[in-house]
Amino acid sequence: MTHHLMGTAEIAERLGVSRQRVQQIETTDPTFPKPVAELSAGKVWESTDVEKWIVERRVKRRASRSRASDVGHTGSR
Repeated sequence: MTHHLMGTAEIAERLGVSRQRVQQIETTDPTFPKPVAELSAGKVWESTDVEKWIVERRVKRRASRSRASDVGHTGSR
Protein backbone atom coordinates (compact mmCIF):
# COMPACT_ATOMS: atom_id res chain seq x y z
CA MET A 1 0.00 0.00 0.00
CA THR A 2 1.40 3.38 -0.99
CA HIS A 3 0.85 6.34 1.30
CA HIS A 4 1.02 9.85 0.02
CA LEU A 5 1.97 11.91 3.01
CA MET A 6 2.44 15.61 3.61
CA GLY A 7 4.25 17.39 6.39
CA THR A 8 3.82 20.96 7.54
CA ALA A 9 6.23 22.27 4.86
CA GLU A 10 4.33 20.57 2.03
CA ILE A 11 0.97 21.80 3.30
CA ALA A 12 2.38 25.32 3.66
CA GLU A 13 3.62 25.23 0.08
CA ARG A 14 0.27 23.90 -1.15
CA LEU A 15 -1.63 26.68 0.67
CA GLY A 16 0.89 29.43 -0.05
CA VAL A 17 1.38 30.17 3.64
CA SER A 18 4.14 29.75 6.22
CA ARG A 19 4.72 26.57 8.22
CA GLN A 20 3.80 28.56 11.32
CA ARG A 21 0.43 29.41 9.75
CA VAL A 22 -0.19 25.71 9.04
CA GLN A 23 0.52 24.94 12.70
CA GLN A 24 -1.89 27.70 13.72
CA ILE A 25 -4.61 26.35 11.41
CA GLU A 26 -4.04 22.83 12.70
CA THR A 27 -4.51 23.90 16.32
CA THR A 28 -7.41 26.33 15.83
CA ASP A 29 -9.52 24.91 12.99
CA PRO A 30 -11.53 21.88 14.12
CA THR A 31 -12.22 20.93 10.49
CA PHE A 32 -8.51 20.51 9.68
CA PRO A 33 -7.64 16.82 9.29
CA LYS A 34 -5.98 14.97 12.12
CA PRO A 35 -2.41 13.84 11.45
CA VAL A 36 -1.91 10.15 10.76
CA ALA A 37 1.39 10.11 12.66
CA GLU A 38 3.72 12.28 14.66
CA LEU A 39 7.38 11.64 13.96
CA SER A 40 10.46 13.23 15.47
CA ALA A 41 10.49 15.45 12.36
CA GLY A 42 6.89 16.52 12.98
CA LYS A 43 3.31 15.60 12.17
CA VAL A 44 2.28 14.01 8.87
CA TRP A 45 -1.06 13.91 7.11
CA GLU A 46 -2.54 11.86 4.31
CA SER A 47 -2.45 13.99 1.17
CA THR A 48 -6.01 13.03 0.28
CA ASP A 49 -7.28 14.28 3.66
CA VAL A 50 -5.53 17.63 3.22
CA GLU A 51 -6.68 18.04 -0.38
CA LYS A 52 -10.27 17.26 0.63
CA TRP A 53 -10.05 19.88 3.42
CA ILE A 54 -8.73 22.46 0.94
CA VAL A 55 -11.61 21.83 -1.48
CA GLU A 56 -14.23 22.00 1.29
CA ARG A 57 -12.67 25.18 2.68
CA ARG A 58 -12.74 26.85 -0.74
CA VAL A 59 -16.38 25.91 -1.27
CA LYS A 60 -17.30 27.40 2.12
CA ARG A 61 -15.30 30.58 1.44
CA ARG A 62 -16.93 30.98 -1.98
CA ALA A 63 -20.39 30.53 -0.47
CA SER A 64 -19.74 33.05 2.30
CA ARG A 65 -18.36 35.58 -0.18
CA SER A 66 -21.42 35.09 -2.36
CA ARG A 67 -23.75 35.68 0.60
CA ALA A 68 -21.76 38.78 1.61
CA SER A 69 -22.04 40.26 -1.88
CA ASP A 70 -25.77 39.48 -1.98
CA VAL A 71 -26.27 41.45 1.25
CA GLY A 72 -24.64 44.54 -0.22
CA HIS A 73 -26.44 44.24 -3.57
CA THR A 74 -29.61 46.32 -3.82
CA GLY A 75 -30.70 44.89 -7.16
CA SER A 76 -31.00 48.24 -8.95
CA ARG A 77 -28.56 49.64 -11.49
